[in-house]
Amino acid sequence: MGATAQRILAIGGSSVMSNSTDWPLHQFLLDLSGRDRPRICFLGTASGDDASYRAGFYATFARHAEASHLDLFGRTVDDVGSFLLEQDVIFVGGGNTANMLAIWRLHGVDKALKAAWEEGVVLAGPSAGGICWFEAGLTDSFGPGLAPLRDGLKFLPGSFCPHYDSESLRRPRYEETVGSGALPDGFAADDSVGILFNGRELEEVVAAMPGQHAYRVERRKGTSVEETQIRARLLR
Repeated sequence: MGATAQRILAIGGSSVMSNSTDWPLHQFLLDLSGRDRPRICFLGTASGDDASYRAGFYATFARHAEASHLDLFGRTVDDVGSFLLEQDVIFVGGGNTANMLAIWRLHGVDKALKAAWEEGVVLAGPSAGGICWFEAGLTDSFGPGLAPLRDGLKFLPGSFCPHYDSESLRRPRYEETVGSGALPDGFAADDSVGILFNGRELEEVVAAMPGQHAYRVERRKGTSVEETQIRARLLR
């Protein structure tokens, strides 16, 4: 018997609203489970368990999967570890990454997610739900500007920057922080792009929209950086 796949889909940005064009990316995520109707759980901690975000998640996924959610602001689940281990996919919503990580650690969600990942549960999410799996990332969690966050879950090495194409300050600020050493080398992703990792290794980049890609950003001599585009496979 082969080793259990440990997969993470870090998404640059995606929407679960009714006008979203990201369904091919969401379908790809469900397909990673290998099940016709997988169990998928939404963690909306980064948005303060926002009810409208949660409703969008159910509207997007409930017709195609057994959807559930885990609230921590109004927590009703006693054994978080067992609950998350029962899932096939865990989808982490966007919002404030730093607040989310602090709350997860208070409730033991960080350890529960690691155990689920090691058992083959697929982990995924956009923005905060993409940054959290790495050692570090570029975030707006600390105010109106973009700043390094260095206490990610460290399931994946290096750093991550979402919204690379949709927020004009993301690219120059990420290059600046990697170039200065404030953030380690890492990956960036445009919106509607998912970077799939198997274990700690990059497996594939996929996109729901044409012209969207991921990037490898690495520090070179001094404070210079090298950005290498990773072409995405367009999902149909």
